[in-house]
Amino acid sequence: MTDTVRALRLVAGVAFLVLSGCATRTTAGFDTRMAGLVGRPEIEVITALGVPVRTYDVSGHRFLQYESRRLVGYPGSYPFGGYPYGRFGYGLYGGFPPTIETRECELTITLTQGRMQGYTRRGNDCRALPPNVG
Repeated sequence: MTDTVRALRLVAGVAFLVLSGCATRTTAGFDTRMAGLVGRPEIEVITALGVPVRTYDVSGHRFLQYESRRLVGYPGSYPFGGYPYGRFGYGLYGGFPPTIETRECELTITLTQGRMQGYTRRGNDCRALPPNVG
């Protein structure tokens, strides 16, 4: 295995660990914020989170559904991680092209007798938002 391949594997491994740590802290912050709303009246939940996309009423329970989606762009490395040499341009070391990632979160709040009982979340972008002012 060449030194270049080893270096690329090391960089990829470190990047994975860093991003994994960020995702865990973000999800933990989201769960902490949601746990603070459990037991609160519906009006306080809506005041804290905003108007839901959909509501459902089933057998004495109310469900509030929230959705968010956004695109995140990453620049990549151009000209493919090479170095300039001679009149022929750049040496190739692999590099990577720009990428675009879809980040999304679907949140469903369960209310019973007008109070939040729990929630479920799904997606790769359920993150703690700053508390509402006011």
